[in-house]
Amino acid sequence: MKENSKFKKIAIFTFIIALIFFVYMAYIAKAWSYLSKDPKACINCHVMNTQYATWQHSSHARDVTCVECHLPTDGFINKYMAKAKDGWNHTMAFTFNTYDPVIQISEDGAKRVQANCISCHKSITSTLATNADKYHNFSDDYVENGRKCWSCHKEVPHGKVRGLTTAPHNLGIKEVK
Repeated sequence: MKENSKFKKIAIFTFIIALIFFVYMAYIAKAWSYLSKDPKACINCHVMNTQYATWQHSSHARDVTCVECHLPTDGFINKYMAKAKDGWNHTMAFTFNTYDPVIQISEDGAKRVQANCISCHKSITSTLATNADKYHNFSDDYVENGRKCWSCHKEVPHGKVRGLTTAPHNLGIKEVK
């Protein structure tokens, strides 16, 4: 009987220590910020400083946050499923230092951004779709496989800068007023 009581105390003590550690790690990682729309959540890790700085100087900074471009906008569940998936992938890449200094969007992320570009700019994209046969060479592979908006609009909204090594002195973020 005494051994069972001792085991329970050790289990409760271990659980409390693990819970304290989890809360501490969530606090240090600013985990709650990832539930918001605040673009500053994207710079909790210094890897995204360049993207944040270039976004601040873009036309999209006035009206569009990172979430509105990079996550599904068709519902709560899809948005948070994508956040969870991206969060897991980012956590693994940053923890184990497996990311490339020139950050590339994933195929899934590219599909989401493309869908959001088309959705936000639907008056323009519907005109483009109507006139597509007049302006595209349909023998080109990229037309058949779906040209991405950023193949022409490369500098929207992140500018020409594509990696940490291209902006080595961008160690901190200065807020644009």
